[in-house]
Amino acid sequence: MIEEANYAGDVAEELSEWIQANWDPDMSLGEWWELLAYARFAVPHWPTEWFGRGWSVKKAQLVMATLRTKKVPGPPAGLGIMLAGPTLLAHGTLEQKERFLPDIVTGRSNWCQLFSEPGAGSDLASVRTRAVRDGVRWNVTGQKVWTSNGQLADYGMLLARTSDSEARHHNLTWFALDMEQPGIDVHPLREMTGRSLFTEVFIDDAVAHDDDVVGGVDRGWRVARTTLMNERIGLGGAGGAVGGVPGDRGGMLKLRAGDATATAVRRNSGTSLVMRGQAFDVVRQLAEQRPQVLNALTRDQIAALYALEEVAQLTQRRLVAEGEQNPSYAALGSISKLLSTRSTRMARNVGMSLLQSEGMLFANDRSLAGVMQEHFLFSPASTIYGGTDQIQLNIIAERILGLPRD
Repeated sequence: MIEEANYAGDVAEELSEWIQANWDPDMSLGEWWELLAYARFAVPHWPTEWFGRGWSVKKAQLVMATLRTKKVPGPPAGLGIMLAGPTLLAHGTLEQKERFLPDIVTGRSNWCQLFSEPGAGSDLASVRTRAVRDGVRWNVTGQKVWTSNGQLADYGMLLARTSDSEARHHNLTWFALDMEQPGIDVHPLREMTGRSLFTEVFIDDAVAHDDDVVGGVDRGWRVARTTLMNERIGLGGAGGAVGGVPGDRGGMLKLRAGDATATAVRRNSGTSLVMRGQAFDVVRQLAEQRPQVLNALTRDQIAALYALEEVAQLTQRRLVAEGEQNPSYAALGSISKLLSTRSTRMARNVGMSLLQSEGMLFANDRSLAGVMQEHFLFSPASTIYGGTDQIQLNIIAERILGLPRD
């Protein structure tokens, strides 16, 4: 504990001095993100040769905490840093890392995940989207669904079938697909919240190239598992970077850096609270605003929610810190995801009980701008994205408890 306190002070002091020397609220957010990246503060847990410092996750989280304390924007949010970057670090070639990682950590590119299909969600190995080789290029045709921010993505993490092998886990390939090309048609899907976080993507003879293949042809299942594990890590205990989608199409790069934190707060929503696993703060604020509705039951529920979110965070930290050398690594990710889903449901229930009849109203002039009402409407999605609760339970049963497969 003494050692941890010492390096906590060292991290805060170094970063505070750096912020004082470099922060200018009038610079663009894109300029600020670039400074963060090349100072190795955007992804300090990444390797030193790729914009990181090789720090532990616990130490890296001190950077995010100090950035929030100093009220300056954190690194770019989105699936680039959360999923694509870690996958490329694990499986990408040197050329692919040099090609993609700089734009990911500086927020110049945004990524989406092209995995799920109408007939291949929980059973991901059943994907039907095909990539057919034509010389050094691949012609891609198929349909993807539930693609987060597909309309704003520069690249897609595409899982496609590339051979007719009967072993369906051994004929899939992971591509970095250029989303800004003919043959890709993105349709937003309207959710109950009124937002369109998810999209449906139709791919008609789009083109990928040999140097877009990550991890080898027909070896995409191994690469996809890395992507999925990082998704469960992120959803199980997600961090708190600036809200919004990075990249030119997301419109964040040109935003004034001094306005970015305020913009993130304005854009804060029940949807983002579910995605980040941070609903306790809103429940606490509602309880402080409405002391007259508190009783022994709601106090117990609020305390239980706080404890559950803390357990979820600690599980996620253990998962990342131990890494893939732990034989229960994949199952720990499933536990982390299930804890996040459970806390989402608990926050929904206690939050709506605090709102009482106001919970029936969904408008921006309601308590906390209607954030809890939106949380209520979006919360069922948490049991599905990143792998359904049933899939997570199966993984735990098979890989930790040693139970037989169905």
